[in-house]
Amino acid sequence: MSSPTHLDTALDLAEQAGTLMLRNFAIQMRAEWKDERSPVTETDFAINNLVLEQIKARYPGHSILAEEGSSHDPSHEYVWICDPVDGTHNFSHGLPTATFALALLRAGQPILGLVHDPFEERTFYAEKGKGAFLNGLPIRVSPAVSLTKTLVGLGKTRTLKNLFPVMDVLYQKGASMVSGLSIHYVSALVSCGEFSASVFGGVSAHDMTPAKIIVEEAGGRVTDLYGAIPGRFDEPMRGQVCSNGLVHDEVLAALALGPDLKTI
Repeated sequence: MSSPTHLDTALDLAEQAGTLMLRNFAIQMRAEWKDERSPVTETDFAINNLVLEQIKARYPGHSILAEEGSSHDPSHEYVWICDPVDGTHNFSHGLPTATFALALLRAGQPILGLVHDPFEERTFYAEKGKGAFLNGLPIRVSPAVSLTKTLVGLGKTRTLKNLFPVMDVLYQKGASMVSGLSIHYVSALVSCGEFSASVFGGVSAHDMTPAKIIVEEAGGRVTDLYGAIPGRFDEPMRGQVCSNGLVHDEVLAALALGPDLKTI
């Protein structure tokens, strides 16, 4: 019997993580707060530990960078990036819009990405050079050539930049905005053409890396908030813009109007 591929491993972990999310999903779920804006649940830790244990068992020479605890050695060639429950705010308050997200890097660059929504049984994934897929079917980004009458997803609006004036510019350009969801979910929806773009103003690799390869393999474009491409995707980043490519410069122009709040 042949050994499971990296994609097989990612899909298997997504299925197990999704089962845990569905089993533990409830109104008035117990949650603690890591800081003033970041809740964490027992499910976050359970999935995080699941990923750590199984990746270590299957790939002893690989490193793991995960939101709720890591086994990370930056000298390793292969690094798995995991967000066990993206959208914990929603998950912990009875909103079924959270996802499990996973990526695999080689020499700091994504070669695999996956975003799994267990509530609607949607799994977005991509491998380098092989295209992007939703539940096994090929997907492509939107053909929209402007932001007018399109959706843009937003996350972390006051970390790196003040995105509120940016939102006003995007609105004036005819875009509608959706915020408060899993940033992985809205970025995955860019990959299948439902959103024209997503903008994330945070710095954590686990919040951005999985979407990078899925959107690009679907024909889109991914940069940081300033139009640059990070040198590595297992280090802090300057936010992320995912788009269909055709509206990317329009989004970057709007972002230039938002004042910086933090530098990294």
